Amino acid sequence: MKEKVNVTGVPETMVQTLYARAKETRKKNAKINDEIAVELVKKLDYDFSKADKDNAMTYGVIARTIVLDRMVEQYLEKYANTVVINIACGLDTRCYRMEGKYLRWYNVDLPEAMKIRKQFLTETGPVYQITKSAMDDSYVDDIDYHGENVLVIIEGLTMYLYEKDIKKMFSIIEKSFQEVTVMAETMSPFVVKHVKEKSIEGSNAKFTWGVKNGKELQRIISEFSVQQEVSLVEGMKELMPIYHVIGKIPTVRNISNKIIVMEKHG
Repeated sequence: MKEKVNVTGVPETMVQTLYARAKETRKKNAKINDEIAVELVKKLDYDFSKADKDNAMTYGVIARTIVLDRMVEQYLEKYANTVVINIACGLDTRCYRMEGKYLRWYNVDLPEAMKIRKQFLTETGPVYQITKSAMDDSYVDDIDYHGENVLVIIEGLTMYLYEKDIKKMFSIIEKSFQEVTVMAETMSPFVVKHVKEKSIEGSNAKFTWGVKNGKELQRIISEFSVQQEVSLVEGMKELMPIYHVIGKIPTVRNISNKIIVMEKHG
C-alpha cells in the first residue's frame, strides 16, 4: 500500500531528487544504480508529474550524484575510519552505496524531512539519524566523535540558505571537529537570480544564495581553505556526450553547480 507524503518548500525537493535517481536507475544504460530509490518511489503516494517534466532538475540531480559518489568514494578509500556527516540528507541513499567504507555515518535534517525518512528508511548502526538543523549547535552532541577524520557532505542545500546561515553552519563544523573536510554543492549567483526549478515552483522553496567559486567561498568562511572544485559538467558528460564539447566553454562551466571541497586542519 502506498503511503501519502505531505511536504512543501525545501523538504519537497527531497522527494523530487529521490524520483530523479529512481528514474535514472530504471533506464537501460543507467549512469547510477540506486535500487533503494526505486523501491521507495513505489511506496510513495505523491504526484511526480512536475518532476517528470523538469529535465533540468533531473539531469542536475544525476550529474551531482555521479560526481559526489565518485568524490566521496575516493575520499573514503584514502581515509579509512572516517566519520561522515550528511547535512540536509532528505531521502539520500549514499550511506548504503558506500556501505563498509566508513566508520559511522550521520544523516542530519529538519523534523519534517526526518519524519518521512524514518517512515521509509529504518537505520541501524553504523548509520544514524539526527533530527536537527545544521544551524543548531547541539546536533554535534549526537555525534560519537573521538578525534577521527570527519567528512561533511552538504548537497542540494546552500542555494536555499542565506550567507549568515552558511557562516553559522561552517562555524559549527569548524568549532566541533579537529580535522574536517567539507564537500559543499554551490550554485552560481547568476542561476540563483535567473533560474527557477519547475518541479518545485508550486512550493515555497526558492533559490536564495550562490557563490562564484571556491575562492569566494573561502572569503566568507576564512577558517577553511579551498582544496578543489569540481563542476557538475563532469557528471553531465556521462549523461550527454555533447558536454565534452560545450563543457569547455567557460560560461557553461561558470554557471554550472560545483562541488567545492574545503578543509580545516586542527
